[in-house]
Amino acid sequence: MASLNTCTTRLSTLTNLPTCHYALTSPFLTLVTPTHQHYPSLQTSKSALILSHNNISSFGSLVKASMAASTESTETTTTTTTKPLSVLFVCLGNICRSPAAEGVFRDIVTKRGLDSNFNIDSAGTIGYHEGNLADPRMRAASKRRGIEITSLSRPIRASDFKDFDLILAMDKQNRDDIMDAFNRWKFRETLPEDAHKKVKLMCSYCKKHDETEVPDPYYGGPQGFEKVLDLLEDACESLLDSIVAENGSIFNT
Repeated sequence: MASLNTCTTRLSTLTNLPTCHYALTSPFLTLVTPTHQHYPSLQTSKSALILSHNNISSFGSLVKASMAASTESTETTTTTTTKPLSVLFVCLGNICRSPAAEGVFRDIVTKRGLDSNFNIDSAGTIGYHEGNLADPRMRAASKRRGIEITSLSRPIRASDFKDFDLILAMDKQNRDDIMDAFNRWKFRETLPEDAHKKVKLMCSYCKKHDETEVPDPYYGGPQGFEKVLDLLEDACESLLDSIVAENGSIFNT
């Protein structure tokens, strides 16, 4: 960019008039106006606006700083708005199978260092045992495998269809009861139209077992609880693999 003095000299040569400088109130412009008492008509017609190099540099710095701040703000917003994936396990009373599934899945997630990416919970289709710890036989069987079950029983509620990304039913009757509840609640509350797509059978994730349902061990012996844990460990490993594969962008950050 030509210097201010060079521009002024050229303007003087063209008009054959002396010139002087008047600073405008704008910090980015300098007014060069030929002034001579013998040529008052040139006061306006020969006016020229010349950008100051220093002011343009300052303006460019301000723009760059603003863009950088905007980018940083966007990145911060993206980071802070990434919400954990929510998984809910459901059985009949929420004292045997679903709290065990919650404990098993939580243990696997923790071992893979993915705790912060998940919200994990369990519920029952009935509220008969609400507020109770899991069946002591299930807690003992899980503890022998190094898994602690500490959750308290609660019934499924309408908000679960909004709050959770996946709802895993232990058997087909549980799944039907969950869907019946959804169909009742959707007329009283605003629920996602596609919420039914969140409901899946736990055993649909099994790779080492052929069972289609996790059997209720409540009325059986110790082997029933061991069988439940075998199925849940199989299904939960595969479930986590599936979630990570489908949500790679979350787990790669």
